[in-house]
Amino acid sequence: MPRWKHTLPSGWASCGARLRAASDSSRCACPIPCSLEDTMRHRLLLSLCLSFAFLSAPIQAIAAPGDVVAKFPSPSRRPTGLVFDGKSLWTADRTSGLLYELNPADGKVIRTLTAPSPYIEGLAFAEGCLWAMDPEARRIYRLNPTTGITENDFPVKLSDPQGLAFDGKFLWVADAQKGLLDQISTEDGTRINRLVAPSGGSYGLTFDGAYLWVADRLDDKLYMVEPKTGDVIVTLDSPGKFPRGLAFDGKHLWNVDYQSNTLYKLVRDDDTKFVRTDGKKQRLEFVQRVRNYGPGLMTSADIHLAIPRNLPCQQLLAAPRFAPTPTDVLTDQWGQETAHYRFRDVAPGEEIETSMVVDAELFTVRYFLFPEKAGTLGDIPEEIKNRYLDDGSKFWVDDPFMRKTAKQVVGNEQNCYWIARKLLDHVSSQIKYNLDGVWDIAPTVLKQGHGSCSEYSFVYIALCRAAGLPARYVGSVVVRDDDASTDAVYHRWPEVYLPHYGWVPIDPSSGRGIFKKPVDKANVIGYRKNKYLITTIGGGGSSSLRWEYNADASWQYKGPCNVESKRYGEWEPLEVKEQPKKE
Repeated sequence: MPRWKHTLPSGWASCGARLRAASDSSRCACPIPCSLEDTMRHRLLLSLCLSFAFLSAPIQAIAAPGDVVAKFPSPSRRPTGLVFDGKSLWTADRTSGLLYELNPADGKVIRTLTAPSPYIEGLAFAEGCLWAMDPEARRIYRLNPTTGITENDFPVKLSDPQGLAFDGKFLWVADAQKGLLDQISTEDGTRINRLVAPSGGSYGLTFDGAYLWVADRLDDKLYMVEPKTGDVIVTLDSPGKFPRGLAFDGKHLWNVDYQSNTLYKLVRDDDTKFVRTDGKKQRLEFVQRVRNYGPGLMTSADIHLAIPRNLPCQQLLAAPRFAPTPTDVLTDQWGQETAHYRFRDVAPGEEIETSMVVDAELFTVRYFLFPEKAGTLGDIPEEIKNRYLDDGSKFWVDDPFMRKTAKQVVGNEQNCYWIARKLLDHVSSQIKYNLDGVWDIAPTVLKQGHGSCSEYSFVYIALCRAAGLPARYVGSVVVRDDDASTDAVYHRWPEVYLPHYGWVPIDPSSGRGIFKKPVDKANVIGYRKNKYLITTIGGGGSSSLRWEYNADASWQYKGPCNVESKRYGEWEPLEVKEQPKKE
């Protein structure tokens, strides 16, 4: 699948400066005096214009990690193992009993060797020899590719051995049935280390000099794994429906697919930071109501509706529509715009209602986060540090308990990715999800061991800031399962600043903080599904929204007064697909 990046055309920079100047002013920048309603409308359009300009700019295709740059038909009908020997590719066939040496430039067969066993499904290259694994015999064979002689063999002590790789010192083999990755000796197969596999269908392995790659046939994914910890770092879509053997030629990944009988040459890494896919167009009607049940008079009420913007995960299709017309549009200290309403003298029994309608295309976004590219704390710009390392009334960054915890977890780590990852591991292991309607401060949440998505965010942000890593939060309205649905719970999660990548989502409360497989934790780092409309971006308490997100309502009253505030989001798809007729 081609990926796309945007290039900003000449002239837009100066235009953007003019638009920002106009949107920052308290009144409209038009040469003709405008009404308050026109001023509000113009400011909303101006605030969207920059992002629309960017998204409508010319685009060019680039290759992203996982993209296919070449493909060749397999020389056999049942291709399994795959390896690169420094010059040629080798592939195994499950039924022919042959090993095929291939020219990586065109996929043509150079020669064949008789395999040491009839059902070879894993290949590796080490110490000048081919290593072949037969899962039915449960043995690994060392084969001299020059003479064709098997020089050694030993048993594999796994229930369903699959795949084979060499990391420069030891072999790796997967147990597809039990979801394990074993590092073993080349002498006799003695186990050196054991990791939990990313998911449940590991069928192909290779090593790229730093990371172990795992092909998962059930997920149709290729996973990049840290070989010491088993952490899944990068996830790529497999090019076919049954990925098996993997190889690395020093620059590109290779994958052989059992279903399509095809060898694929893939991009391992480039400068693409993320890709977005699976766009779907949705309409959100977000409603905020405030009712005065009396008996006193509500003397004033203020409502703020957070105005969404274009982001990697979302593209607005039109300017948001508001009813009634807001009193004005305000911008808080974090740059978040809100439509602000001021009501006065709300009588007992009276209800006020405000609404915002947003048409947007929502995307699934996946970042390709290579730790070595993420930089160190010293690489973070000072302006980012100055804004997003500050304390806040929910964070308590300077609390001794938070400082001590951050230091114990992070240690002397300076790499921004690994700081974020270590803190994620700690928060997810210490807090259980609990929605009780209370937002406690970060030290309290961490000590009591439970919290909501907002409380997870407060804790994670506080620990990141205590460790010197800038962090902030975003708040969203969520499409709940069906595209036509109601959301009255919403979702908030943190973002961390990684040099080279910018702001990256990390969601410790995703899936209620339960990670059954390593890939589950990987999917909360730099990955968002196409079901969130982000309305709010903040670094702490807001001059408009306080600690709320999506909306905020506050009021004053005279005498006894019972006031109720309700808000909700109603979703509907903008593109309704016709269902097939039943016969």
